[in-house]
Amino acid sequence: MLAAAESLLRLRPGLIFRYAPGAPREAARWRVAQIWPRDLPRCSSGGVPSGSGPQGPAGKVHRVPAEHKPSQFDKKILLWTGRFKAMEDIPPRIPPEMIDAARNKARVKACYIMIGLTIIACFAVIASAKRAVERHESLTSWNLAKKAKWREEAALAAQAKAK
Repeated sequence: MLAAAESLLRLRPGLIFRYAPGAPREAARWRVAQIWPRDLPRCSSGGVPSGSGPQGPAGKVHRVPAEHKPSQFDKKILLWTGRFKAMEDIPPRIPPEMIDAARNKARVKACYIMIGLTIIACFAVIASAKRAVERHESLTSWNLAKKAKWREEAALAAQAKAK
């Protein structure tokens, strides 16, 4: 026969529910218990207490911002958006926020360029349609001429087959 052990349900780091299945009804209530005692410091995965962070030889905390090595494409975006004036001005490592801001600015510039090209294409279509009207060309006349040509080719093919 198996002995029932105490059941644990972890809610979040530091809190669990304990439940004893064979306990009397009053003792079987769910109760919240702390995993770590309050007087012990909690440690991060590196073994350093969670409030202190990495420490240097003088005991100071050194925070290094997350940095990113830009690719050639990122460098071109940084130049195009005006963040730097020349390719030589770009440092080997830059904050990711700077790259994100440059990408967003480049995305907006690209959208403006596409909007402008769409407007230019609309005016080009309008101009070519006006020239086609002056030549008395329309899609209907093109369609009728194409169908007449197909009928003529079908009639020639039928005559060739009949011979």
